Amino acid sequence: MDFVKSLAIAASGLRAQAGRIRVISENIANADSVAQTPGGDPYRRRVPTFTSQLDRQLEARVVALGPVRNDPSDFKLKHEPGNPAADASGDVKYPNVNPLIEMTDMRDAQRSYEANVNVISSTRSMIQRTLDILKG
Repeated sequence: MDFVKSLAIAASGLRAQAGRIRVISENIANADSVAQTPGGDPYRRRVPTFTSQLDRQLEARVVALGPVRNDPSDFKLKHEPGNPAADASGDVKYPNVNPLIEMTDMRDAQRSYEANVNVISSTRSMIQRTLDILKG
């Protein structure tokens, strides 16, 4: 395999996973936020997607962060009549973010990121060994 292609494909994976980690971090940061207005909607969980793109210069397929979509699942409702974000019946909507799921997704993204770093590291080692052979 071409070393440049290998590096470019792994680098695209790094960028995509970094974007995924950013979206997951936003979800975790907003897990306990409520609406600014009584009865309003709070933060809605966002879900990253990936796309495969053809890099014509490299003649290889690379991955990219695709559109970030909103999770359509229902908000959590808690009866808190004293809360300023409560609606007329005293219910407060909380985000549809489950921190346990987000942490699991974060761990998966971290492992994917590390796998791409390992590909880059291995490719660099192969390049170095090739140069050493050519020198000798």
